[in-house]
Amino acid sequence: MFHIIIPARLQSTRLPRKMLLDLGGIPMIVRTAQRAMLSNPSSLTVATDSEEIFNICQSYKINCLMTSESHSSGSERLSEAVEKLGFSDCEVVVNVQGDEPFIDPEIISSLADILKESNYCSIATCGTPFNDGYDFIDPNNVKVIFNKNFEALYFSRAPIPWNRSKWADVASVTPDISSSALHHIGIYAYKVSYLKEFKTLEPSELETAESLEQLRALYHGHKIKVLEWRKHCHKGIDTEEDLEKARQIICNL
Repeated sequence: MFHIIIPARLQSTRLPRKMLLDLGGIPMIVRTAQRAMLSNPSSLTVATDSEEIFNICQSYKINCLMTSESHSSGSERLSEAVEKLGFSDCEVVVNVQGDEPFIDPEIISSLADILKESNYCSIATCGTPFNDGYDFIDPNNVKVIFNKNFEALYFSRAPIPWNRSKWADVASVTPDISSSALHHIGIYAYKVSYLKEFKTLEPSELETAESLEQLRALYHGHKIKVLEWRKHCHKGIDTEEDLEKARQIICNL
């Protein structure tokens, strides 16, 4: 048993009103929710600060919850949502981004399953193997390294681990990236107890430097399980180019 919460705010930097953009006659947030429901959660809720998103979701019979306008991150919105929804500490919530209308339902259920099976981890996330050295050195591609139990050691925008014996400099990085580093995919499953605690955790210098919120959990001693995902992952919709590609995919369905 697990729940899905989709945090959704109307304002976005690169694509204005992204959550309500049309994808084949259906708003993006609705497409994402309908796709996520295929993972068979116990419940799915869109958590928003927008009455417009709320009304659209209601019109499609999608459960929606109004949350504060002051949240600076999706995790803060989730923290408020689990309190309002009355979820117990031991339950699992998967955070699905609202701009992922093609998300694989299996990745959602798999993350929920590995977190439920772990007694020591508060969070589960996933990563895919890197395709080449260019992806590996790109700071927009977050790297995750992990221990033998597939628990995260660190997340970074820097190319880690650095193969000192093979790479003299960035130009010499080759596609045979160490299997101990994965390209982090930003989907998370949380134990509700962690989401309730989250609002009390202070950001660390590591989180601020890397601009990676998940480092807050590691800094405060929480364990993060890492799922290695080898199937294709559709990326979220962040740009006009992404939007046009998404519309083309839907036209071809």
